[in-house]
Amino acid sequence: MDIPGLSIAMSLDKVNTNWGIAMLSKALDTVEDTGDSLTKLMESSVTPELGQNIDVRV
Repeated sequence: MDIPGLSIAMSLDKVNTNWGIAMLSKALDTVEDTGDSLTKLMESSVTPELGQNIDVRV
């Protein structure tokens, strides 16, 4: 059994796993920020009072 080789392989696996988790966390943060921005944009574009009042002059 190659103990040093096994130790290196396990260490590299742990590094790769931690890197993957960090990348997924960053992607999740980006998606959440984009969703918040999109929600704010949609809320600001809605004008519920539009079309409810009509000015009529005779």
